[in-house]
Amino acid sequence: MLPAFQAADRWGSLSGLLRLLPALSLTLATLLAGCDLCYFAHAAYEEGHLLWNRKPIVQVLQKPDLSAAVRQRLETVLSVRKFAAENLGLRVGGAYKTVTAVDQNAVVWVVMAAPRDSLEPYLWWFPIVGYMPYKGYFNKARAEAEARAMEGKGYDTFVRPAIAFSSLGFFNDPLLSNLLELNRVELAGVVIHELFHRTFFLKSDVMFDESSATWIGNRGAVDFFTHTEGANSQDAVAAREIYESDMKFGAFLLQQEARLRRLYQSRLPRDEKLRRRIEVFGQIKGEYARLKPLLSGLERFDLDQQPLNNAVLLNYMIYFHDLNYFAALQRMHHDDTRATIQSIIELARSEPADPFHAIWKATLNEPPAAGLTAIPSTEPAGGRKFTAATTSSR
Repeated sequence: MLPAFQAADRWGSLSGLLRLLPALSLTLATLLAGCDLCYFAHAAYEEGHLLWNRKPIVQVLQKPDLSAAVRQRLETVLSVRKFAAENLGLRVGGAYKTVTAVDQNAVVWVVMAAPRDSLEPYLWWFPIVGYMPYKGYFNKARAEAEARAMEGKGYDTFVRPAIAFSSLGFFNDPLLSNLLELNRVELAGVVIHELFHRTFFLKSDVMFDESSATWIGNRGAVDFFTHTEGANSQDAVAAREIYESDMKFGAFLLQQEARLRRLYQSRLPRDEKLRRRIEVFGQIKGEYARLKPLLSGLERFDLDQQPLNNAVLLNYMIYFHDLNYFAALQRMHHDDTRATIQSIIELARSEPADPFHAIWKATLNEPPAAGLTAIPSTEPAGGRKFTAATTSSR
């Protein structure tokens, strides 16, 4: 039996920040780290270790002493793979046919940084994937050392764990055993999220890549449980609640982003901006504390409890930007998620410099969904893709 499976009966849900991620698509940023050979060697070793220790899920399922909880989750992953390929049109390939045991919840530790008076993140450049607003480490101490170095340069920083990542189809990614701590609805969303990254990735536009994958992962989970268990099943209802809550959380973030951008783009002296941002951060935490009880499945977001800075907020913004545009596109396609996914890809390819703008134009006349927070259909500010004003190749 794989070591990590033996504690399955004690597993609950991931707590705190570990439950934050609609699984980070760390992609190849951890594998191809420019000219930092030490970083590259360590990352390549760790990735190779994960690939070398893969076990076919069908083989693991044959073990008689496998707990019922783990068996159910592994069977769910295989079913989600099949559904994603046949019903959503995702490029599944050999991904998630295998499982690798890991001895920690956080497989990767991610560093983010941003100027103290701007919501434009610090960008690292990597081969193949281009500019990325985060840098991943398989070692927490190394990530924290990177954050301290960035703080010494005057940046806000944030170090967070990631429970999954995608190699964008360069490898047949295994399911990591830490994901078996998620409930079935969360697990389905993570797998579909990562399979979309395997299907489509827009170079140097992480906000679009992650936000589209967030929406597709959530929507795909709704469709999966509706298809396999029925629309009124407990899992289908839970999936819809998570989907709707993430939409509301995305709308909340857009409002807070606009508030901070007004401050940072004002003509106030920098010191005054930094003083006032403390007040704004306090208001954001207070407003989220009032919103949080109304949301389902978002207890993993501790925005009202954790210290805020620009890097922390950017972490959320990257994954929840303009989700309403994707939902509007879904309504245009009469709730056909497969057609919506194809449309997202085609529109992004038609305007790669600003894919959100392409989707906004396509959905301009689509009314907002009933029951969700309406967001004014104003044209997106040009270039929500992050600029390379502050970058590093390491």
